[in-house]
Amino acid sequence: MRRPVVETQRGMQVELHFLPSYSPELNPDELVNADVKRSLPHTHRARNQTELASETRRFFHRRQHQPHTVRGYFCGRHVGYVIDE
Repeated sequence: MRRPVVETQRGMQVELHFLPSYSPELNPDELVNADVKRSLPHTHRARNQTELASETRRFFHRRQHQPHTVRGYFCGRHVGYVIDE
């Protein structure tokens, strides 16, 4: 099946990939969200938004040095991502 292609304002050809309206099991973001929730400290809950933001930043800083983990978000069993095609 041929995918629709559109031309951008800059003259580039872009192939369109349509996803279902809501499909969390196909979305790598959901794996990231689950990982963040699992990784936040269970013994110390953030008392305010500033602490939560700080913990979340620490999480993403650690993940920057773990490319194998980040790659895993896109290779999940049920993740349907363009790169799979």
